[in-house]
Amino acid sequence: MSASSADAGEQLAGSTSEASLRRTEARSIEIEAQIAKDPSGFRVMTGDRPTGNLHLGHYFGSLANRVRIQDAGVDTFILIADYQVITDRDGTGPIHERVLGMLADYLAIGLDPSRTTIYAHSAVPALNQLLLPFLSLVTDAELRRNPTVKAELEATGDRPMSGLLLTYPVHQAADILFCKANLVPVGKDQLPHLEQTRVVARRFDERYGRVDPDRPVFPQAEALLSTASTVLGLDGTKMSKTKGNVIEIGMDADTTAKLIKKAVTDSDRHISYDPQNRPEVSNLLLLASLCTGQDPVAVAEGIGDGGGGTLKRVVTEAVNEFFAPIRARRTELAADPGALIDVLRRGNAQANEVADATLAEVRQAMNMVY
Repeated sequence: MSASSADAGEQLAGSTSEASLRRTEARSIEIEAQIAKDPSGFRVMTGDRPTGNLHLGHYFGSLANRVRIQDAGVDTFILIADYQVITDRDGTGPIHERVLGMLADYLAIGLDPSRTTIYAHSAVPALNQLLLPFLSLVTDAELRRNPTVKAELEATGDRPMSGLLLTYPVHQAADILFCKANLVPVGKDQLPHLEQTRVVARRFDERYGRVDPDRPVFPQAEALLSTASTVLGLDGTKMSKTKGNVIEIGMDADTTAKLIKKAVTDSDRHISYDPQNRPEVSNLLLLASLCTGQDPVAVAEGIGDGGGGTLKRVVTEAVNEFFAPIRARRTELAADPGALIDVLRRGNAQANEVADATLAEVRQAMNMVY
């Protein structure tokens, strides 16, 4: 088995070897350097499920990086994955409001629809039609080993696995491949999933061939590993909408202050940045650091023996000052849902044009043009 094949086997089984991870990290550094020199060779695809309002963990974990990539000149596609909402739910919930709210967040933080294609899953039929040939390229065992499927299934308790949940990795492969994205911003835990997309692309080429002899129909998408700091929830655990431990991007200053006031700290009045031994305090210091640009150790030194009360005041001021212009912009955007719909429809049209062209190429490769 070749090195790349071995990596694929490990990642599809749900683990990533240290050697493979080091190669991916090194390649990510190379890609960043290439983007700085010439971004024209890259197309990025990423997105979110509209299951609730976006929060500060989303912003510092991925959203700010999307704006950076856009501003660097990389062609960017961002999916509002409304179809994926029902992978583990009995209904769509207030999906219309959540899609528009997510779009308002995107625009408020600086994503520009004239440079970034923002579109909804359900509005791009050709994207979803790719599922049929793609499903023929994967096995039941591979899907069940995928860590994304495992994690989603565990989160649903004893609920039976739906066909949509089982095939979730193939849906995401279609999301990436329909626009021929060759770069996907991911965390280390998402590498096995990206490898499933790469496997689908390789197998399509092996089974159905090429329209152009000099290139496969689909590129091998590469990972752009995230270097963003992980912001925990206000209780010191993973930030999650379902836990109620988040600060939403669109929250007002007073609500933000009330939530931070309830944040978990500890009994030591001397504030220090020690993520291992003082995770809750250190998380608040990190949040202040991200909002002010000041090192978290320096933030802690500035507070000194001020205790948890002073720490929370500093964090509240930092968060509210940083997000004030974003929130003001978001309020303006949310007040005009018709304009948001227009933005989404333009993005949908752009995505459909790309998807239709890709599907036509797929049908040609499969000898299904009649």
